Amino acid sequence: MLEAIGWFVLGLVLLALGGDSIVKGASGLAQRLGASPFVAGLVLVAFGTSLPELAVNWQAVARDQPALALGNAVGSNVANVGLTLGAAALVAPLTVRWRALSPLLLVLLLGTLLTMLLGSDGTLTRVEGIGLLVAFVAVVTVAAIRTRRESPELQDAIAAFARTSTDLWVNLIRFAIAAVLLYFGSRMIVRAAPTIGEGIGMAPLLTGLVPVAIGTALPEMAAAISAARKGHGDIVVGHVIGSSLFNVLVVLGGMAVIGGAVAFPASFVMFELPAACVFGLMLYPMLRGDLHISKGEGAGLLIAFLAWVAFELLTMH
Repeated sequence: MLEAIGWFVLGLVLLALGGDSIVKGASGLAQRLGASPFVAGLVLVAFGTSLPELAVNWQAVARDQPALALGNAVGSNVANVGLTLGAAALVAPLTVRWRALSPLLLVLLLGTLLTMLLGSDGTLTRVEGIGLLVAFVAVVTVAAIRTRRESPELQDAIAAFARTSTDLWVNLIRFAIAAVLLYFGSRMIVRAAPTIGEGIGMAPLLTGLVPVAIGTALPEMAAAISAARKGHGDIVVGHVIGSSLFNVLVVLGGMAVIGGAVAFPASFVMFELPAACVFGLMLYPMLRGDLHISKGEGAGLLIAFLAWVAFELLTMH
C-alpha cells in the first residue's frame, strides 16, 4: 500500500511536469506554424490543463479499466469547480471579463445532461461518442469567433498566456520530454490507483472519482491560485470550464469511439453525472451576475466539494 502511494505521488509529479512541457511546446509550435498568440492562448487556456488527465484515461482504457477512466473524467469536473476554482477564489476574489464563458458554461451543462440521457440505457455507443466529438469541434469554433469580439485587454491577456519560444528544436524537445513524462506518469498512476482503492475498500469507479481526480487536480489548483493572485480571473475560470467541456465531450466521447461503446454504471448516471451538473449550476449565477467570484463564494464551492467527497465515501459500500 505505501509503495503504491509512493508511485502514485511520483506519477502526479511527472504528470504536472509533462503537462507544463506539452503546453509550452504546443504553444511554440502553433505560433511557428502561423497561429497568432491569441489563438494559441485561447486553445491552451481552455484545454491545455486537460492533457494530463487525458493521458491517465488513455492508460486506464488501454489497461482495461474503463470504470477508473469514467470516474476520473467526471470527478475531475467536480474537482475543477469545487476544488480548483473554490481554492483560487478563496485566496483572491476573481473578476471575470470573458463574457463568452457564460454561454460556454451553459453548453457544458447541456452537454452533461445530454451525456446522461445518452447513457441512461447503460451504454454510450460509438455513434453517440462521435456526436459528442462533433459537438466539441462546433463549440470550439463558436467560442473562438465570440472571443474575438471581447475587449482588447482580455485578448492581450490570453495572448500573453501563450507567448513562449517559437524555436523549432526547443519545442520538439519539449514535446519529446512531455511524451515521456506523461506516459510514465499516467502509467504509474493507473497501476498504483487500483491498489490504493482496494486497500481502502473503493471500487474502480470511486477510485477514479476521488483519489485520482483530486490528485490530478492538485497541479491545476496550484496554477489557479497563482493566477488568481496575479488578477487573472479569466484564465482561471477559462481553464475550469474548458477543461470540463473537454472531459465530457472529448474524453467520454473518445472512449466510446475507440472502444466501440462504453458501459455506464447505473450509479454513474444517477449520482456522478448529476453531481457534475450541480457544480456547474452553482457557477452559473456567478457568471451571469456581477462577473465576480468572491472569497465567500469560493468557500461555498470548497464546502460543497468536501460534502460531495464525504457523500461518495459514505456510500461507497
